[in-house]
Amino acid sequence: QDELVESGGGLVQAGGSLRLSCEASVITYSNYHIGWFRQAPGKEREFVAAISRAVGTPHYADSVKGRFTISRDDINRRVYLQMSSLKPEDTAVYYCAAGSTITTIPSRDMTASAWGRGTQVTVSS
Repeated sequence: QDELVESGGGLVQAGGSLRLSCEASVITYSNYHIGWFRQAPGKEREFVAAISRAVGTPHYADSVKGRFTISRDDINRRVYLQMSSLKPEDTAVYYCAAGSTITTIPSRDMTASAWGRGTQVTVSS
């Protein structure tokens, strides 16, 4: 059984919206922060957003702040990434991840120890 399973990717026009979903296993959801990373072609994987395990505090990369919203459903063990005002530069494979540490200095990031398989998001101009 996969620890993290993403869904919800697809093709959208610039300015549009998409919602990604990540379902986590019981152990993963109970013990780790859950976040999203993305990797565009030819670029390194980068942090997008995370939500803390205990309190549910959201954390965002500067590049998506104000456009993306991370939330969670504790009953169904799901974490969502609502993406709005999408830009062509948001095109990437988006990965759900679980980690034990969220850092805020020098920038928001999460140390991930488990990954989903990824879901493609393509934003056309």
